[in-house]
Amino acid sequence: MTTAPITADAAGTWHIGDLSVNRVGFGAMRLTGSAAFHLGAPSERGRSIAVLRRAIELGVNHIDTAAFYFSALRSANELINSALSPYPDDLLIATKVGPFRDYRGEWGASARPEDLRGHVEENLRQLGRDHLDLVYLRRMRQESIAEHFGALAALREEGLIRHLGLSDVEPRHLAEAQAIAPVVSVQNRYGLGDHAPATEEVLRLCGEQGIAFVPFFAIAGDAGPQGATAAHDDEVLTVARAHGTTPAKIRLAWTLGRGPHVLAIPGTGNPDHLVENVAAGALRLTDEEKDRLNAVHRQAG
Repeated sequence: MTTAPITADAAGTWHIGDLSVNRVGFGAMRLTGSAAFHLGAPSERGRSIAVLRRAIELGVNHIDTAAFYFSALRSANELINSALSPYPDDLLIATKVGPFRDYRGEWGASARPEDLRGHVEENLRQLGRDHLDLVYLRRMRQESIAEHFGALAALREEGLIRHLGLSDVEPRHLAEAQAIAPVVSVQNRYGLGDHAPATEEVLRLCGEQGIAFVPFFAIAGDAGPQGATAAHDDEVLTVARAHGTTPAKIRLAWTLGRGPHVLAIPGTGNPDHLVENVAAGALRLTDEEKDRLNAVHRQAG
């Protein structure tokens, strides 16, 4: 007898602005190759398209992408467009602006406020849409984000953007942006192996204010864009053995357990890993296991 796969709704839902999404989503960074950006070999296009379509079948209705997610031959936005257009009515596609890569794939200077319209329009063209559901301003070490966020708020008023978010920010940046326009989501690097006091405070503030907190590299850890980490603490391995599952699923389950407002966007180009990642939304850790993993997190740098 074949067991039906666990679907994304097992983790519950959260509202990003006026849009309801399942708390386990999908990150598109790894669709384009064996590692993100130009760090690995390009992906097999048909397999990447199949992964996207399978994600929708599994109930994923939140995809995180960016125009600068591309490898030598693949573009995440083009793959999403080809695989999923016309898009399901309940699908939220989030993108981010600020960083820039040239045609060779090399990183260029971060965007000036007046450049952001072009970044937004490029995402619209690649995705084949008339508006973007959610646009994150990725802070590129600016002390103040007011001008950049104000430029995006103006595009929101024009109808090119539905909701605004922030990425890689501290509490002061969140407050600065909220004085200009509503912030519905924050995306910072965060996971079991990442402990930064400023991000812990952002996580708390988001919970108090009903803002979605969407961590990236929750599985990857120190490996970052290269993929999932293979360096697991003994406590993670112990908890994984107790549940008969993988350390990656334990990391995702711990992340989701940080609060009902915390979402996950694990990325993969592997259909089997996709099924495992989605299934992590149904995994429930005991209080004792949470305490042990929380201690690991507090000790992380």
